[in-house]
Amino acid sequence: MGDIDFQAMEFAYEKHADQNAGASPRHQVVVVGAGPVGLTTALDLARQGVRVVVLDDDYRLSTGSRAICFSKRTLEIWDRLGVGQRMIDKGVSWNVGKVFFREQEVWRFDLLPEPGHRRPAFINLQQYYAEGYLYEQARQEPNIDLRWKNKVAGVVQAEHGVDLTIDTPEGPYTLHADWLVACDGARSPVRKLIGQESHGRIFRDRFLIADVKMKADFPTERWFWFDPPFHPNQSVLLHRQPDNVWRIDFQLGWNADPAEAVKPENVLPRIRALLGPDAQFDLEWVSVYTFACERMDKFRHGRVVFAGDSAHRVSPFGARGANSGVQDAENLAWKLKLVLTGLAPETLIDSYSAEREYAADENILNSSRATDFITPKSDVSRSFRNAVLNLAKTHPFARSLVNSGRLSLPATYAGSPLNTPDEDAFSGRMVPGAVALDAPVTHQGGNDWWMAQLDGGFVLALFCGDAQPGPDTLAALQALRMAPVPVKAVLVAGAQCDVSSLPAGVPVVTDVEGCLAKRYDAQAGTAYLIRPDQHIAARWRAFNADAIATAVKRATGHV
Repeated sequence: MGDIDFQAMEFAYEKHADQNAGASPRHQVVVVGAGPVGLTTALDLARQGVRVVVLDDDYRLSTGSRAICFSKRTLEIWDRLGVGQRMIDKGVSWNVGKVFFREQEVWRFDLLPEPGHRRPAFINLQQYYAEGYLYEQARQEPNIDLRWKNKVAGVVQAEHGVDLTIDTPEGPYTLHADWLVACDGARSPVRKLIGQESHGRIFRDRFLIADVKMKADFPTERWFWFDPPFHPNQSVLLHRQPDNVWRIDFQLGWNADPAEAVKPENVLPRIRALLGPDAQFDLEWVSVYTFACERMDKFRHGRVVFAGDSAHRVSPFGARGANSGVQDAENLAWKLKLVLTGLAPETLIDSYSAEREYAADENILNSSRATDFITPKSDVSRSFRNAVLNLAKTHPFARSLVNSGRLSLPATYAGSPLNTPDEDAFSGRMVPGAVALDAPVTHQGGNDWWMAQLDGGFVLALFCGDAQPGPDTLAALQALRMAPVPVKAVLVAGAQCDVSSLPAGVPVVTDVEGCLAKRYDAQAGTAYLIRPDQHIAARWRAFNADAIATAVKRATGHV
């Protein structure tokens, strides 16, 4: 069975009962935009039992490869939503990047140098495949109502929600949303309709994207050239995608004419200069882009919440755009679920805004620094960059200054009000606010992964080493599961612990290699409270049911 041609798919407009005369439709959540961020948001909510309407003004998925680099963190989120493995199976996995200056390689880096992770640092996958797999998963969800050719034409804040006017081929209709999530892209019509703007910096440079179909024996790595002989005084990026497609980015400079640059007679000589005069290839897609680093001042406006490019935009260096948007979705979905079910106050959504604005600032800072390094705008900046690149080949200190795009990493919400600060001494990266790290474990007698246990609710990981917890602790763990906001307790047993004698129904994994305990700096009795979006909420050296209950209240906005 061949791949589905997602770029050729067209979705028919269908009239909905909400459009009938006299209908007064009310919906809990309306998502605007059926791209990767909108579909991820809808899937996450739907899997938690929330009914979602997704509106898109188009009738197709994205054209051209667009975003192609999806990070380990994004894959872990998609694993939880049932689509991660499909992305991996189709995508091109990679961990290694190389940086070249003129004719020489000056630095090689490995983004995932240690074993014991289920997912690679990145996969390359054309955006239309990612959207297609998300769409097919969404189509199987009874809680998702996906409506094509439905354009939001009016947004009015109302009591306890938002009133929307929707344009369709059969005329307009209105509906009410308790919450509106705008995932409608960098030009966001919803943002304009409520009178908001993004602020930031426009970079005065242009790049040419060329997607080339060819058979090549290049390794599956990210190659970045500064001032190469085949494209002097500019930069070039080469990535492999599925289907023997290679992404090539050529820096053009601000004065390049976009209309002229995309003409085959101007594109083909650039590609042949890189690949050689006898290279056989087909040009699949070509585009010229400029870029900006900007964001809205606030991501929440009443009952309207912005996610993805509608909220923030970065330059493409570092694969921060789509990945940060998917992380917006995972941060927001569980909070909306708790608010809608009355288990958290509405102010919990303010923590989405605070945490993801912080993440956007971090991405914008890294993206701006990368762009300034790649495209220096003065002779002094260029001289500094070239000196760094010359030194990087033989001096490790200079490599930390090389910036061909600091690649996407999840933000640590170190200052979040949802965190319970440490009272005990710990080392390592698993501080409150950090995203959980994966590790190999065994579960129900077979090999498994730690992240698979973090399935969309609060989880308490209790490390018990080679001894089992006593009956009082087990009873307290059971009580946590029955709390208003339930917490699933997972016992992390040592390799010598006899898990067969534990009571039936107690989730337990065995840390056979000790990797999980090492990454979490865990001893017997250590406990971690992990949020539904797989970020650490709190940790303790000794189990304390009262402290855990208080931490759950804090993590759900009650403290």
